[in-house]
Amino acid sequence: MTFQPLTLRVAGCCALLVLTAAAPAWCSPPVPVADNKQAVAQPALPPMLQDFGAYVDDARKIFNVPGIAVAIVKDGKVVLEQGYGLREAGKPEKVDAHTLFAIASNTKAFTAAALQMLAEQKKLDMDGRVTDYLPWFQMSDPYVTHDMRVRDLLAHRSGLSLGAGDLLYWPPTGYSTKQVVERLAKVPIANGFRSHYAYDNILFAVATLVIENVSGQSYADFIREHIFKPVGMDESLVDMTYLKPGMDVATGHALYDFKDLKPVPPMAWTNNPGAGGIYASVHDLAKWMTVQLDGGALPGVGSDGKPRHLFSPDSQSQMWTMLTPIPVRKPPIPALQPLVPNFSGYGEGWFLSDYHGEKLVWHTGGWPGMVSRVTLVPGLKLGVVVLTNQESGAAFNAVTYRVLDAYLNQVGKTDWVAVYDKAVKHSQGDADDSWKKHEAARDKKGKPSLPLSRYAGTYRDPWYGDIVIANDGGKLRLRFSKTKQLVGSMTPWQHDSFIVRWDDRSLNADAFVDFALDADGHVREVRMAPISPLTDFSFDFQDLRLTPVKPE
Repeated sequence: MTFQPLTLRVAGCCALLVLTAAAPAWCSPPVPVADNKQAVAQPALPPMLQDFGAYVDDARKIFNVPGIAVAIVKDGKVVLEQGYGLREAGKPEKVDAHTLFAIASNTKAFTAAALQMLAEQKKLDMDGRVTDYLPWFQMSDPYVTHDMRVRDLLAHRSGLSLGAGDLLYWPPTGYSTKQVVERLAKVPIANGFRSHYAYDNILFAVATLVIENVSGQSYADFIREHIFKPVGMDESLVDMTYLKPGMDVATGHALYDFKDLKPVPPMAWTNNPGAGGIYASVHDLAKWMTVQLDGGALPGVGSDGKPRHLFSPDSQSQMWTMLTPIPVRKPPIPALQPLVPNFSGYGEGWFLSDYHGEKLVWHTGGWPGMVSRVTLVPGLKLGVVVLTNQESGAAFNAVTYRVLDAYLNQVGKTDWVAVYDKAVKHSQGDADDSWKKHEAARDKKGKPSLPLSRYAGTYRDPWYGDIVIANDGGKLRLRFSKTKQLVGSMTPWQHDSFIVRWDDRSLNADAFVDFALDADGHVREVRMAPISPLTDFSFDFQDLRLTPVKPE
């Protein structure tokens, strides 16, 4: 499997590592924020969690995270919902149980539930063809187009490569959801259909359109009316465009150039909301976890006096049934070996694995400046959610596994903060070694074959569209036509290879730009690839096949 991520972003769950820096002064331990909005008696924490506040604060300091929110539910009751630290570094507002965070790919479980609910209403068939509901839908392979079923949209087994097509909507682009899905017809298939696990986001854009088509509502309206309202998730939003000044909202933070922690601007993701658009608090997600652990049952009874259900136990079973096996792989360091599962796979919007004999149903989410994890242990009726406002998956994993150990009656406390700290440092070393190899292989005397002006022009990829390279006063500037954030300066690396460094230094996605020339010395093709192995997989530059656009 892709091992428990240490960091991730952009709604995905498979990016492995992003650097963490030493803890700054503002990370001094705060007093945990009491939740005054809901003064109810809560079950006692198990002994291993009596120092939980100090443990979370240690994770914040070690992994440079301004704020973390945690909720734990057990046997249908909220055991803990608590905020730790700050909504934004350097500002006084503290995180509490009602602070909204972008939950990114944890949205996928809501999308899966929405489809199952529509199936229960006989408005769609989970095993029906996608073309039954979107007749114009097309993949780049005719067979895959014909046989793609609704259930396949949720299972990462389409044959697409890891993160394929993510540049159509990340960073935010000018494409609509329908345009994103239409361009899927040009995204290449890399593996056999239903034969290979590769995490994607783009098929959840297809699922978004299926929900909208069969329900007659926008994705946001459907989720609000049919999930948030009955579950009682009164604080949650489907997109940050609904945020208003003065709301209790966390600010995301990133390590600019992999080292300097700064806030990042909030991002609206309107062209693929079903993959990762939701903002929620741990207070609301505690309710969501309780419904999940109760097999879809809602609290109270309906007007007819009968129990209420968001979805049926059968739908629950389908969502938690493995559709796509994921290979179990060696962890990056030996100290993480206890977390290696006996089985690993993906169901409908959920990862499935085990830990110390208990089945785990879980997911992670990554967003610019925010990452999160939701973990359910059905056999114990236990759920834990960890939301953070920095891009450190190591932090949410260290917190999650402390909670799991406490309820699985593990003997002794494993300091997962220390373990993940070692793993992060290991990944940093690997990244440093990767750069040193690039430098060692570089021909420092290798100059561009052409005058810089000859590299300038418009280049087109079949699925993304155009990028433009301009000669600006003797310097090359690269711009993705539909992506405002992807603008940067190019400098020669060696021969006909350049490095583009993006103006937005929070992206941590600088890339090699390689020009291939024909026999006459004209640019025939341009290829790109991320420089650092720490760059998020959603920057799928390597999938671009850029060719010159001839002037009309």
